[in-house]
Amino acid sequence: MKPAQSYLKTHAPTSWSELPWGEYYRAAIEEAMQPWWSKFFGFHLLKIGHLSAEIASDQCSISHQVSAVEQGYNTQVLASPYQLPFAEKSVDVCLLLHTLAYGTDPHRILREVDRILTDDGWLVTTHFNPLSLLGVGKLLPLLRHREPYVSRMFTRIRILDWLNLLNYQVMHQSHFHVLPWHKRGGGSAMNTHLTALGCISLTIARKRTLPLTLMPIKFATRKPCFNRAVGVTKNYS
Repeated sequence: MKPAQSYLKTHAPTSWSELPWGEYYRAAIEEAMQPWWSKFFGFHLLKIGHLSAEIASDQCSISHQVSAVEQGYNTQVLASPYQLPFAEKSVDVCLLLHTLAYGTDPHRILREVDRILTDDGWLVTTHFNPLSLLGVGKLLPLLRHREPYVSRMFTRIRILDWLNLLNYQVMHQSHFHVLPWHKRGGGSAMNTHLTALGCISLTIARKRTLPLTLMPIKFATRKPCFNRAVGVTKNYS
């Protein structure tokens, strides 16, 4: 399997509008997230990256929402996703919307997010699907160096493997927006029956914890019990 760490740094867009059809992608992600905002509870929600910060989360019950980016304006925290200035187990929900796609070391970002997430905290990630019509463009020499084909694309199995190693339970995973250049992504029919070809992949996982010391079950050993036979008498001749 190709290593996740890459020494080629890709410039991350500061807005969805910088991506071709970027506003369509943002609207599709917001629509897919609507059923989940009401399920998030806690005190703090963190959006990492410019693309995560632009996602509308007004329907979420968590009132304190903070965005963290490496550089730029109109943000609350200036920080690197590899070194977040937050205490351990202090964030309830974390959004990584296309953050891993423009990172040089996705494993390190996930480990840092795992450090700040509370027990049973929520992790939301999105990225482009390589097994889609958009992923085909990454194979063409004339397009692979342009947006959005220049971003890193991960398969579903690879994302699941990373989350399983960190002991996360995947609550939801889906592909949608089949036609990248279409406002509705091809319509509800294509998004329902051709989900494997959706260019956007959404994964919602929850952090699970296990006791540090597993207590072995002790089974009491039953001693054999030999009772005297009932109704047997000695016979003397």
